[in-house]
Amino acid sequence: MGNLFKAILVLIAIVGNSFVSSAQKAGSKKYKCMIQMTNYAGEEAYIVVSLINPKGAYEKTIYMFAKNKKWYKDLEEWHDFNKKKPANISAITGASVAGGDRSIKVFEIEDSKINKGYKLRFEVAVEDKEYHAKDLEVPLTTANLSGKIDGKGYIRYVRMSPN
Repeated sequence: MGNLFKAILVLIAIVGNSFVSSAQKAGSKKYKCMIQMTNYAGEEAYIVVSLINPKGAYEKTIYMFAKNKKWYKDLEEWHDFNKKKPANISAITGASVAGGDRSIKVFEIEDSKINKGYKLRFEVAVEDKEYHAKDLEVPLTTANLSGKIDGKGYIRYVRMSPN
């Protein structure tokens, strides 16, 4: 009888944990993001993708295409924000992207940010070249999360799709 009781408790704990973990993810969805760079000459681009609130202010860092922290300061506007509200970005950091290359990453975006005036900002810096604080901004609308948006500088375009 004691073993059956323990087995039932273990089963309840497992089921309870799975409900909790699904509830934590229920408020967001994953989106695939492909960045296609222009064919510029020079070093690889450092790109930071940030969530921008409806008032135009940084809310959080979504992803960093940059491994060497030494160059984060070149992403000037983001760097100022990050100095005030430092984030642990080690889990959301990957390789920088060269001219003409493309990179595909999956971002998790909260449902509460969709169709509410939020944007994803792609800020780009390339060593010894012009800095683009707003190379590309993607308003977080249902239509844009399944579409293509053209960049203004080093990014040719970004294509988003539900994952």
